[in-house]
Amino acid sequence: MSLTIPYIRANTMRARHLFQRARRQHFAVGAFNIDNQETLIAVSRAAQKLKSPVLVEVSHGEVKAIGLENIRDMVDNYKDEYGIEMYINLDHSPTVDDCKRAIDAGFEFIHIDVSQENHDASLQEIIAKTKEVVEYAKFTGALVESEPHYFGGSSNLHDEKIDYDEIKKTFSTPDSAKYFAETTGIDTFAAAVGNLHGKYPVPKELDLELLQQIHDELDCHISLHGGSGTPLHYFEDAAKIGVSKININSDMRIAFRKTLEKVLRENPDEYAVVKLMPEVYGAVQKVVEEKIKAFGSEGRAVV
Repeated sequence: MSLTIPYIRANTMRARHLFQRARRQHFAVGAFNIDNQETLIAVSRAAQKLKSPVLVEVSHGEVKAIGLENIRDMVDNYKDEYGIEMYINLDHSPTVDDCKRAIDAGFEFIHIDVSQENHDASLQEIIAKTKEVVEYAKFTGALVESEPHYFGGSSNLHDEKIDYDEIKKTFSTPDSAKYFAETTGIDTFAAAVGNLHGKYPVPKELDLELLQQIHDELDCHISLHGGSGTPLHYFEDAAKIGVSKININSDMRIAFRKTLEKVLRENPDEYAVVKLMPEVYGAVQKVVEEKIKAFGSEGRAVV
């Protein structure tokens, strides 16, 4: 169901107030990817239990599978049912047109990631397309996020070790972050300080000193992608530094799949899928609750 422009603008204004609170009060908002209704239920129940604001986010594949309008309706329905503060983020959208469609659908947060589709995209191309989304988003007030280069990894379980010597070549720098943020007019800068998409055999290590330097140079918000597999104390420190948003995906997917496999083994004669799922989204909910507590967003919801 299409939303009215005043309704969308009211939502985006609340979203902006949330990020202002997060930055001022030094907590981070969890942005949790949803693959289906079960993961949305898990996030909603965790948000209700801990009275935490949350973002649910969908990338290109999830949008293609579920549909923009369907995602909007599902989130609004569960937001009302559970009485929670919840918004939608379009995650790593590779094209300007996809971003515009999400803005039209009432998404409060938009992440334009030109390098997702073209790893070799030039800085000039990334800046130009990001500025186009920023300008378009002014109509509804949606917050726009971006970064100046490709962010590595994938939201999956990896066998290879992390090559930090290679990853450090793509770390954000204070000067480049400031230039990109000021040139594009984005609301949120996606920083790369050791965070990496996916989960690896060894824990991730974040360069908090670099993160602080980036924060000191920026007037806009900061997000951290690739939060899965990161020791929780890094999140606590990142929130204190002033990170506004932290993305979680792989940890949830792993909990979902492993629990589903367990439930299927234990119930070989059960074919009613709805009866198999409560333990599955319960396991995902535990992951979400753990992150919320580390982010410091427990008890911060305004509804």
